[in-house]
Amino acid sequence: MRAGISDMVAVARILNATLIIPELDKKSFWLDKSNFSDVFDEEHFIRSLVNDVKVEKRLPNELVKAPKSVRHFKSWSGVDYYQDEISPLWEHRQVIRAAKSDSRLANNFLPPDIQKLRCRVFFQALRYAPPIEALGNLLVERMKSFGPYIALHLRYEKDMLAFSGCTYGLSQTESDELTSIRENTTYWKVKDIDPLEQRSDGHCPLTPKEVGIFLSALGYPSSTPVYIAAGEIYGGETHMIDLQSRFPILMNKEKLASAEELRPFSQYASQMASLDYIVSVESDVFIPSYSGNMARAVAGHRRFHGHRKTVIPDRKALVRLFDKVDSGLLDEGDALSQRIAEMHRKRQGSPRKRKGPVSGTKGSDRFRSEEAFYENPLPDCFCQLKDDSAVSI
Repeated sequence: MRAGISDMVAVARILNATLIIPELDKKSFWLDKSNFSDVFDEEHFIRSLVNDVKVEKRLPNELVKAPKSVRHFKSWSGVDYYQDEISPLWEHRQVIRAAKSDSRLANNFLPPDIQKLRCRVFFQALRYAPPIEALGNLLVERMKSFGPYIALHLRYEKDMLAFSGCTYGLSQTESDELTSIRENTTYWKVKDIDPLEQRSDGHCPLTPKEVGIFLSALGYPSSTPVYIAAGEIYGGETHMIDLQSRFPILMNKEKLASAEELRPFSQYASQMASLDYIVSVESDVFIPSYSGNMARAVAGHRRFHGHRKTVIPDRKALVRLFDKVDSGLLDEGDALSQRIAEMHRKRQGSPRKRKGPVSGTKGSDRFRSEEAFYENPLPDCFCQLKDDSAVSI
C-alpha cells in the first residue's frame, strides 16, 4: 500500500493532476474491507502534500459522470512515459483511473524532486490513523519494558506458504492443503512449483526452527526479547516449539495487548499489519525471515531513520548450512556461528547506495532485479554533510 500510494502521488505530480484519496484493495487473499482513513491519517496525508499535489477525498460531483480512462500504467516507467503516453489522455478525458499501482514508477533515473517527493509520502505523509498509532506506540513501550528487542518478521502464514509453494518441514496434509489453496486462487498465476527447488534457490521464508538456529548463531542469548511481527502462523504452536524453546520471551501483539485493545483492528489484516509495522520500525534490531513487501518497506523506513540495525538473512546460503546440520555433517556451535556471522557481516543495514540491476538481465527482469527504491532511499532522500554523514530529508 505504502509503495503504490507513494508512487501514485508522484505520478499525479508528473501529470499535474489532482489525486483522489486512493481506494484500498478489498479483493486480495484476506478480503480486508478497510478504507484509506481506517489505515492512514487522511487529514495529515492531505496537509503534508499541500505544496506538492492537490488531494481530494472524493471525486467532485461534476466529474462523477465525466469521461474516464482506466489505465494499467506500464511497470517501472519513467517521466517520459507519463508525459508522452498518459498526459495526452487529458485531451479527451477528465478522469484517469489507475487500475494498478504496484511498481508503476522506475526505481532510478527520475528527477530529484520526484524522488524526494516519493520519500516524503512514504516515510512522512503516510502516518497511520490515530488509533493505530496509539496502540502501536503502546506495544513498543510494552516491548521495551523487557529490554532491547528484536522484531522478527516471520512470514510463515498460510497465504505466504501457499503462494510460494514452500512446504519444507510441513506434513503431507499441510502440503496438500497449501497446494489446493494455490491451485484455487485464480489471480495467483504460477501453480506448478517444486518446493525443494524453491528452498534451495533461497525463495522460501526461513522456518521458525531455522530462524531460531540463525538468531542463536548470531550470538543473541536466550534472554533476548523477540517480537513476532506476523499474522497467524501456519500450524500454530506446533511449528513454533523450537523457536520458543530457544527464546522464551517470544511476544506478539496478541500477547502484549488485551483482546479489548485489539478488538477494533482484529478483523482487518492491513490494520493488524500496521501495528506490526510500527513495532518493527521502532525495534532495536529488525530481522525478516523473507524479503517480501513489508520487510522491504520496514528496512527502508529504518534506513530513513538513521540506518537502524536490520539483518537480512542470506537464505540461499543458510539453507545449505541448515541441511548440513540436519544431516549431521555440521554441528551447532562455534564453527556454524562463525560462518553465519561472517556471511552476514555486511548485511546489517549499514549505509550504502541502492543496488542497480543484476548484470546480464534484460527487460522487466532487469528492473525486477534492482533494489527497490523504498527499500533503500540512499542517496536520493539523504543530504550529504561535510563530515560525510547523511541525514534524511
